[in-house]
Amino acid sequence: MTAEAPRSQTRRLTARQVADKAGVSISAVSRTFTDGASVSPATRERVLLAARALGYRPNVLAQSLMTGRTKLIGLVSNNFDNPAFMEIFDQFTRLLQQRGLRPLLANLSGTREMAGALDMLRQYNVDGVIIASSTLPPRFVAGCRAAGIPAVHAFGRVGPARGIAVAGVDNVAGGKLAASTLVARGYRRIAFLGGPESASSTTDRLKGLSQGLATHGLKPRAALFSTSYSHDAGQTLMRALLKKGGIDAVFCGDDILAIGALDACIEGKVRVPKDIGILGFNDIAMAGWPAYGLTTIRQPIAKIISAAVEMIAAMTEGVASAPPSRHFGCSLIERRSLKPV
Repeated sequence: MTAEAPRSQTRRLTARQVADKAGVSISAVSRTFTDGASVSPATRERVLLAARALGYRPNVLAQSLMTGRTKLIGLVSNNFDNPAFMEIFDQFTRLLQQRGLRPLLANLSGTREMAGALDMLRQYNVDGVIIASSTLPPRFVAGCRAAGIPAVHAFGRVGPARGIAVAGVDNVAGGKLAASTLVARGYRRIAFLGGPESASSTTDRLKGLSQGLATHGLKPRAALFSTSYSHDAGQTLMRALLKKGGIDAVFCGDDILAIGALDACIEGKVRVPKDIGILGFNDIAMAGWPAYGLTTIRQPIAKIISAAVEMIAAMTEGVASAPPSRHFGCSLIERRSLKPV
């Protein structure tokens, strides 16, 4: 039987104990641990020395009552079934934490979840919201605006009159790059596999592909869509294309869809790239795995995430009420799922 811990070790240290040890008032302790509060250097040093000696950590929730800021940032998405977003969430949480901000994850999948997510964010009094999805739910954005919650849309469509700050890429230009890449390698019978048609990334990438092919007197042989960006969706859509036949290349509007398409080709004993070329979009880590070697169009995910965090920080700190949207370019990453030029 273990001895009971001393009572002094089981109680949470208080600002009063720090104040007593430092010989200052409780308000001086509070000001020391409140960003931007006025406190003399000498008093700050005494409080910090006392806090270190006692092992004291300020109560963040109590601070938020005084400052009116929780430093919570809602990180919301409807792409939780896409493995790529685990990488994205990892980068978002790291950057937010480096700024002293705390992410609060919320799932926007479905109408009921959307309403519940907004209620939760309001109940926790988040300072701001980052929407990490190519699909922008208008009702959710309107709800944030009505609640006075600053919001930034990461991976969204950059353009005029969006009504929200956006950090993203020109997906139409990405689709045109896909067209020129495939045509330069001799492909002519080109199909498109995309995610939800409601996603601006899907429609814009198909639009860019169609415009790019049109300059060569071509058009997509087929355009198939899925309800989600998932491996199963890519595999199912690719099986349908292979059954129909008549194509020699596929541009997938997402790497996970492309990896599913590659697995469908392996299953159907279709050689890539000799029989069919496959081109992805995003350049997630899995695309470079030796088993796949996916040629893909890279969008600078790290830059987009960094820009979104900078934008929401500026809005929540009062530096900018509506920072300008940030626009990034795409680039081709060569691997082995397409024939060489």
